[in-house]
Amino acid sequence: MSDTADTRAPAPDGIDPDYPLQIVPLHARKGVLSLGVVLLGFTFFTPTMLAGASIAPAFSFNEFLLVALLGSAVLGVYVSALGAVGARTGLTTVVMSRYAFGDKGAKLVSLLLGGTQIGWYGVTVATLALLTQQVTGLDGPVWRWVLILVGGAVMGVTAYYGYRGMELLSAVSVPLLLILAGWVTWRSLTEVGGIGGLGGLTGTGEMTVAAAVTAIVGTFASGGTQAPNWTRFARTPTQGVTSATIAFFVGELLMIFFGGIGALAFGIGDFVEVLFALNLIGWGLVFLVANLWTTNDNTAYNFGVAGAELFNANTKKPFVVGGVIVGTLLALPIYDNLIGYLAWLGILIPAIGGVIIGDFLANWRGGMPEPLDYRFPAVRWENLAVYAVATLLAWLSSRYGVFIPPVVAIVVAIVGAYLVGRRASDLGRPAAAV
Repeated sequence: MSDTADTRAPAPDGIDPDYPLQIVPLHARKGVLSLGVVLLGFTFFTPTMLAGASIAPAFSFNEFLLVALLGSAVLGVYVSALGAVGARTGLTTVVMSRYAFGDKGAKLVSLLLGGTQIGWYGVTVATLALLTQQVTGLDGPVWRWVLILVGGAVMGVTAYYGYRGMELLSAVSVPLLLILAGWVTWRSLTEVGGIGGLGGLTGTGEMTVAAAVTAIVGTFASGGTQAPNWTRFARTPTQGVTSATIAFFVGELLMIFFGGIGALAFGIGDFVEVLFALNLIGWGLVFLVANLWTTNDNTAYNFGVAGAELFNANTKKPFVVGGVIVGTLLALPIYDNLIGYLAWLGILIPAIGGVIIGDFLANWRGGMPEPLDYRFPAVRWENLAVYAVATLLAWLSSRYGVFIPPVVAIVVAIVGAYLVGRRASDLGRPAAAV
C-alpha cells in the first residue's frame, strides 16, 4: 500500500478520525516516513538538549559519547518495543492498558499518563515564555503570563486537529532544526579546534554514569511510554519499531549530542543561548518556537487520547482543550520544581510500559480484539501488583543509588507481567457473549 492510498478516507459518523478508542483501520495507516517525521518532531526538544548540556561537563568527550549512546539505547529499546506492540494492535497506550490492567484499573494509567503530559505541556510553555522574554526584553511577570497564555493556546491548535496537523508542522520544522543544530555543532567544533580539541577536554567527575543515563531516559519516560499513540498508525510492527527507533534512539542521541557539544564549546548550558551568543537572535527564536511547538502538540495529543479513554469518549478534542488550559495555568509552578518532577516521572511511568509489554507477550501476540466489542474484567489485580512492586524497586534504586531506576522498573515489570499473565484466566470475552 502506498503512502497516499486511501489514508484520508473519512471515519464513520461520530468517530474521531484519530480513532482514540478503536483499532486504527487499514485505510488510515501511514508509512515509516510519515511516522518518523511526527515522532522526530516530538523528540527534538530543547529540554533534552539542556539534559545533554548538564551531563557533558561531568565527563571527558569520549565518556560523554558513551553515556549518550547508553542512555539513548535504553530509551530506544524500551520505546521501540512499545512501538511494535502499538503497531501490532492498532491501539493507543491507554486503551492497551485496559487489557493489561482491566477496565477500571486502566483509569489509573490514564490519570498518570495524561496528568504527567499536562505537566510537560506546562513546562514547555513556561520555557517558551521565559526564553522569549530573554530575546525580546519583555520583562516582568505581566509579560511572562501574556506569553504563557498565548503560547499555550497556539501550541494546542495542531494537536486539536490530530495526526494530520502534527504531520504538517513536523515536516516543516524537523529539517529546519536539523540544519540549524548541525550548523551550530560545526561552529562549536571550530570554537574548540575540531574533534582533537574536544578529545583534550576532561570532565569534572561530578555525575555518575547511572545518574546521567537516568537523566537521559527521564526526558521521555512519559512521552516514550505513549509512543503507541502514533505507531498504531503503522502498517506493520516493523514500521512501528523503525519509526520509534529513529525518533527515540537517533533523535534522542542527536539532541543530547547537540546540547552537550554546545555546552563544552561555549560553556553555556542552554542550546538556544548558544545561538544567542553567536548573534543569531532571530534564528534562535525561530528554532525555539519550532522546537517547542513540535513537541508540545504531541504532548497535547497524548493527554487528549488519555482523556478520551478515561471518560470513554469517541473524541479527544475536549480533553485537548481542557488539558491545554490546565497545563498553561500550571506552567510556572511545575517549571520551578522541574528536577523533582523529572525524578518522579522516571520512577512512576516506565513500569506501565513494562507491564503492557509483558502482558502482550503472555496473552495477546495473536492480536487484541476490538475494544468496543470486548468485555474486560474490572481490575487485573495481579498486574497492578506487578506495577506496584516494579515502581517500589525503582524508587529504592533511586534512593540508594543502585543501578538505573527506569531500567529496574521496565525489566521487573516485563518479567513480572509475563509470568503472572501466563497463569491469568478470565481476561475478558466478547461483549456479545455476555
